[in-house]
Parts: sequence; structure tokens; C-alpha cells
Amino acid sequence: MPFQRIQSEKLSHSVVKQIEKLILRGILRPGERLPAERELSEKLGVSRPSLREALSELQDRGLLETRKGAGVFVADVLGAGFSDALVRLFSTHDEAVFDYLAFRRDLEALAADRAARLGSDTDLKVVDTVFKKMEAAHSKRNPDEEAKLDAEFHLSIVEASHNVIMLHMMRSMFELLREGVFYNRQIMFKQRATRDQLLGQHRAINNALQARDPVAARTAVIAHLDFVEGSLSDWREMERNEEIARQRFEHAQSL
Repeated sequence: MPFQRIQSEKLSHSVVKQIEKLILRGILRPGERLPAERELSEKLGVSRPSLREALSELQDRGLLETRKGAGVFVADVLGAGFSDALVRLFSTHDEAVFDYLAFRRDLEALAADRAARLGSDTDLKVVDTVFKKMEAAHSKRNPDEEAKLDAEFHLSIVEASHNVIMLHMMRSMFELLREGVFYNRQIMFKQRATRDQLLGQHRAINNALQARDPVAARTAVIAHLDFVEGSLSDWREMERNEEIARQRFEHAQSL
């Protein structure tokens, strides 16, 4: 007969599965420190030896890492799917920048559609909370803070879509963006008119999500990323024009 005796699962295996799920669902994030051993064993209701066995297994799998004198952290594996050579290639070709924006437009439009339909009320509260932070930061004129919140806002929508593959893919892409591989995000927040337009676009996305209107949410995301692409293209053309103008000026000075 094809039946086998049911065996109780080792406590360490249960711990492994729980931590794996928290990482998979994006609740535990790369670089995040786990609670101290004593606190974590109490939270999980397991002995410290069982916890140590689970943490050791997760470290062997590359999901956790120990930092001497600091504790246990979720491994920073975002972007690890891209080789160093490919990352360098991305950073030196405009084609990669605009392909990146097209990729984001397609996936984030889908994520917004899913978030409007499938996101929980709490998911949408998170999106709205991040947007309110964006509004507060807007008056301070801090490009670094606005760029950081911009990424948080978009990732909160991907989280609300409840597709773990999409979530980890987009986190990886945003990590490369944070490191300046594709372009300097702060560029988008240096001009007042552009900053006002960006805030209005994020407001339109948020309003559509709060209304649970998937068509409007998808449309607002596409309009926003079309604007980002156009603005970045204009900025790069202005840079080229300035370089030509400097050459002309230097030549005129030498006559």
C-alpha cells in the first residue's frame, strides 16, 4: 500500500518554513536584522538549540547570514541574478535605461491592476501612508528623500499585488536603480515644475487604488512612467546640448 506513517515535524523544520515564508512574501527584507536569539526563540515558542539548528540551515541555503558582533541578517541577495559584467553593461548604455523603464511600465501597470482588485484594505492603507509621506516631503525640497519615498511607493503597490515573483523581481530592479545603475533618481526631483507633476501623478495612482479602480490605476501608472521616460530623454538631450555649447564657447574664446 502507498501509505506511510505520519511523522511529527521537527521544530527546527517548522522554524525554517516560517522564516522562508516571511522572506518569500517580502515581510523580512534583505539586510534586515533578526531579533536576538533569546527573543526570537520566545517569539517562536521553540528551544534555543532548535532555533540554532534552523538558523544554521537557512544560512547554508544562503537566505541568512551572520555578521560578527552584529547578529543574524536576511541575506542581501537582491540583484544577485545580474552578473557584475551585465550590471556594468547596463550602466554604460542608454538602451538599457529605456528598456528598464519599459519593463517597469509593463509590470507596474499589471501590479497596480492586481493591487486594486486583490489588495487587502491594509495593503491599500500602506500605499496611502507612503503617499502621505511623499506629500510631506514635497514641501521640504529634499531630492534624496523624495527619490527614496518614490521607490517605497512603487514597491508598496507591487507588495499589494500579492505576486511574490513580481515582488522579488521588482525589488531587485529597484536595488539596481538605488545604486545608480540605470540613472540618478534625484535628477527627477530637482526642478520644481517636474516635482509638482510627479506628485500629481502619484496622487492619481493612489486615488485610483483607494477607489479600487484597476483600469484607472493601470492607466495612471503608464502615464507616470511615460512622463519619467520623456523627462529623462529631455534631460539627456540637454546634457548633450550643453557639452556642444561648451565646446563652441571654448573655441570662440580661442579666436
